[in-house]
Amino acid sequence: MATSGRSALLSSTSTGPKSTLENSNPEEDDGQDLWSTILSEVSTHSRSKLPSGKNVLVMGEVGSGKTTLVAKLQGIEEYMKGRGLEYLYFSVHDDDIDDHTRCNAWVLDGDLYHKGLQGVAVPVDSIGNTLLLITLDMSRPWNALDSLQKWAAVAREHIDKLRVAPETLRELEHRLVKQFQEYTEPGSGEDGTLQRRSEDEESVLLPLGDNTLTHNLGIPVVVVCTKCDAISTLEKEHDYRDEHLDFIQSHIRRFCLQYGASLVYTSVKEMKNLDILYKYLVHRLYGFPFHCPAQVVERDAVFIPSGWDNEKKIAILHENFQTVKADDSFEDVVVKPPVRKIVHEKEIQAEDDQVFLVKLQSLLAKQPAVTAGRPVDTTSRAPTGSPRTSNRSAAANVANAMPQSGQTSEGVLANFFNSLLTKKAGTGGPGTPGGGNNTPGTVRKSDMNITHG
Repeated sequence: MATSGRSALLSSTSTGPKSTLENSNPEEDDGQDLWSTILSEVSTHSRSKLPSGKNVLVMGEVGSGKTTLVAKLQGIEEYMKGRGLEYLYFSVHDDDIDDHTRCNAWVLDGDLYHKGLQGVAVPVDSIGNTLLLITLDMSRPWNALDSLQKWAAVAREHIDKLRVAPETLRELEHRLVKQFQEYTEPGSGEDGTLQRRSEDEESVLLPLGDNTLTHNLGIPVVVVCTKCDAISTLEKEHDYRDEHLDFIQSHIRRFCLQYGASLVYTSVKEMKNLDILYKYLVHRLYGFPFHCPAQVVERDAVFIPSGWDNEKKIAILHENFQTVKADDSFEDVVVKPPVRKIVHEKEIQAEDDQVFLVKLQSLLAKQPAVTAGRPVDTTSRAPTGSPRTSNRSAAANVANAMPQSGQTSEGVLANFFNSLLTKKAGTGGPGTPGGGNNTPGTVRKSDMNITHG
């Protein structure tokens, strides 16, 4: 085989260039087929690349965790917080076509003064490639409903100012309604894949409920509740019970139903539901498959995709209400706790020791000098002939030791030491008349001794 192949090669080369074109080498043909296949695949991939220019506009109150959330989606730990309008991004990779792109994330400042900067993030030509993300701080749930309504109104105002063509806006609204109606529960198939709708089911779409998509912005909306790890703190410090948490969730879900929005409870601290949020954003913006079902069991890890919820499912939460009613006002049930006033005690500054001693020395120098010696005892004496005349009474000792009016600290000290010296000098033995232990009416044991001659 090797000889015949070599002879064929020699004969083909000896016949000249014309015979070479007529009798082409099979190996060269295989090479040309390989290159054509590669070029065809590259051409196909170039046409199916991930689209660029997708935007996520993030709104929320100051301190609700907007920048921290997007930074976690981006996969960075250290970041600089800005003001006005921040730009971040998170990467999107498609393993099937081996392509990646960046999804723009615009974080709007919580101060309404900067709301005009939305035009930089979402111009009129990119309205169809934009998703609105509203953050709620679950450590302060009493602001939840007002915050949702405020930021939805800000987005509505901006879209109206863009003056989108009526045909384009109607198309965007219709696309949002269709996506809501065509939602199917994932994971219902045997292999966990999406449940496919039949052709008859796809042609028949269920009508929307009374309170469903009544406020259609034309762009997808995702409500993200941040800091859900604070729910345990609400229970301990503010006496929140399960019915209060269900009451808050029911009002948030009603809002989401009106805007056709999705709801995700997250916690950056505990890294909870961040992966689900990332996959869902990529699913809504780039059409990636999504297989995560709704989650309503865990109170701090709720996930409700757009199209799953309805009024009947929300009414299930009302079954746990005991002290509250479903029709109660949100502000009456979820009351902002009173602010505890922190009383700061006035700090007393202690002066330096040397300064204190100098002041004390100057005060002592101004006082008049007192002659040292025993002060005159002005207290009344016992009657003459009494054993008390030999010694001072205990009351006199106490009176001499106590400071008298008009005496300085030096005089007090002098009196105290003089009283000690006097007491010591006047104290005798048990057999002496001046003994300190002699009291009227007592008989010494030594007087009872009888000597026998």
